[in-house]
Amino acid sequence: MSSKIAVVGCTGAVGIELVKCCHARKSVFGDAPPDLYASARSAGKTLDTPYGPLTVVEFNVETLKAKAYDFIFLAVSGGFSLENAIPLTTNASGTPTYVIDNSSAYRYHDEVPLVVPEINFDSIAALDSKLIANPNCTTAIAAMALYPIHQEFKLKKLIVSTYQAASGAGEPGMQELLEGCKAHVNGDARPENKIFSHPLPFNCIPMIDKLQENGYTKEEMKVAWEMKKIFGTDDIKVSTTAVRIPTLRAHAEAITLETEKDISPQAVVDCLKGKPGVVVEDDPANNVFPLPLTCSGRDDVSVGRIRQSLIFDNKGIDLFVCGDQLLRGAALNAVLIAEAIVTKK
Repeated sequence: MSSKIAVVGCTGAVGIELVKCCHARKSVFGDAPPDLYASARSAGKTLDTPYGPLTVVEFNVETLKAKAYDFIFLAVSGGFSLENAIPLTTNASGTPTYVIDNSSAYRYHDEVPLVVPEINFDSIAALDSKLIANPNCTTAIAAMALYPIHQEFKLKKLIVSTYQAASGAGEPGMQELLEGCKAHVNGDARPENKIFSHPLPFNCIPMIDKLQENGYTKEEMKVAWEMKKIFGTDDIKVSTTAVRIPTLRAHAEAITLETEKDISPQAVVDCLKGKPGVVVEDDPANNVFPLPLTCSGRDDVSVGRIRQSLIFDNKGIDLFVCGDQLLRGAALNAVLIAEAIVTKK
């Protein structure tokens, strides 16, 4: 039986990937394409999708409620979600509508599950919630690699340095990077920047999101807040430095971790081997390790450069993680949540 699906915010980078991910999982959701919704300025546009050309419809809460969708994916701003997400969880037929929100609007609400399905899918039933929050992209990518390690060795501390692609600012961010690179090559030493705080081509910007009172940015604090909620513990200390770099769409993270139990690089490899959504690529002698170029467009999170920490000794590991920000960090994670709901009914 087909699932009735709507994608709200379908013209943005995450919305486009949501449609592709639904199509890739037709065996679960059925052949019917999702209905596409966006703002009035995008209504009537035709998008080329794996299902063929699809027309964008102007968003209206009552229209969506009347259609009684099984799943509504929100790829919209936090303000839009705060206004519309909860009303969309009820529909005219009285059947459940699961609303999976990619914004940060509800991530820190105790009554709303924040879900990476391979880790804490059961929190949806535990909270009896039809509204489900998708994690921050950086958190989701790191969590895939870290949770199996946490289960076996119990994490105590995480020091995370992120190298975040332009896609974190959506399609406009990627376009600004591409146009800025062209301008730079054509002789403009300082290309125009509107999306980012400084020109991104041939540069890195060590500040993402708003500065908080503690000197960290909100992007950096999201990793600490969300990791604890997803893992279900307050016992892990997390410190993050978030950096925007001139890559298009895959985020990378250098992570130093301390564990309660003794740990070794081989133990980490053994721990991650066969885990869904994770692949170990760790042969530095032959230049094999995670790269944004090779991780872009891939579902799995790649882990490499696994080595014993020189700080935490036999209770510490350094590693490098890379994953597609638009997939595991956003659209794919959301669609996998819906897929798990369908398959576990």
